[in-house]
This record gives sequence, C-alpha cells and structure tokens, in this order.
Amino acid sequence: MSDSTTPTVAPEAAKAVIKNADMDQDMQQEIVEMAADAMMRFELEKDMAAHIKRTADKKLGTTWHVIVGRSFGSFVTHESKHFLYFYLGPLAFLVWRS
Repeated sequence: MSDSTTPTVAPEAAKAVIKNADMDQDMQQEIVEMAADAMMRFELEKDMAAHIKRTADKKLGTTWHVIVGRSFGSFVTHESKHFLYFYLGPLAFLVWRS
C-alpha cells in the first residue's frame, strides 16, 4: 500500500545527468525530483524555474536561484554544499543557494 503523502517520482528523475555538484546526495535527489515535477507541470522554462525556486525555498530554506534552459552560460557564487548543475532530458538545470 502506498503512502498518499509520498510524491510520485517522474521517470525523468531517474535519468538525470549530474554535471557538477557541491551538494549531498539526498539534497541532489530532492532537487532533481523538483525539476521532474516542474517538467510535468509546465511547458515554459521560466515557469519551471519559478516552481523549483518556490519549492526549494519552502522545503530547503531560502534563498535559492534557478536557471532552466537549453543553452546558457553562467558564473555564480554559491553557499557551500548548495550547488547543483544537471541535465534532465533536453534541459539543463542550474540550482544554487546564496
């Protein structure tokens, strides 16, 4: 019997390709699940980013920043142990806390 409070993980979450991480494994998995959920809910990348940011702020404390896209450059300063850059399907996700 499944617990109705446990979120369902999208199949995409199992296919995440971590490119760079300064974050513990549990938090990485939580962020990837947030991204998979955002991909199922929204079509626009800006809406995905907003959803991930709001969810991370609520579950993991503030102040998170999120970039979602197919092609972008970045150079960010982050709080130690709070940085993740990964691909989920065709999209890249850059998530960090400052």
